[in-house]
Amino acid sequence: MKLMDILTEDRVKIPLENTEKEKIIEEMVGIIHLSRELKNKDQLLKAVLDREAVMSTGIGEEIAIPHGKSEGVDDIIAALGITREPVNFNSLDNKPVRLVWLLVGPTDKTGPHLKALSRISRLMHKKDFRERLINTLVPTDVIDVINSEEERFSQN
Repeated sequence: MKLMDILTEDRVKIPLENTEKEKIIEEMVGIIHLSRELKNKDQLLKAVLDREAVMSTGIGEEIAIPHGKSEGVDDIIAALGITREPVNFNSLDNKPVRLVWLLVGPTDKTGPHLKALSRISRLMHKKDFRERLINTLVPTDVIDVINSEEERFSQN
């Protein structure tokens, strides 16, 4: 699975408007809702916030990957937001976040959901890649940066 299989330009937001973790998650769910691939926005928001309450999805290195499963989606979907300024996400490394990936999937697709989480995590741990994403100004450039990195990643 490639990230471009689950992420589209209309689900990339630069910059995110909110500066608080829960509001950012709500904004990200709204991005997916606007792409018309979401059947029940409130159900998905609750699932993601419930998951976040168990343990922060701020994985460190300026990255957060809030995620959840819901009957409100038919397939694995991702959105990416880049914050204007670093945001406290109660990350594992206690550092603020700049890149927020929202990953959602149906309740019956655990395997693909975990593969997508793993793919995002592996690619995001490359510092130069994170910096290129943070420094992009428009969604089309984000898509180009991700495509380029995935091509490099698949060659290794």
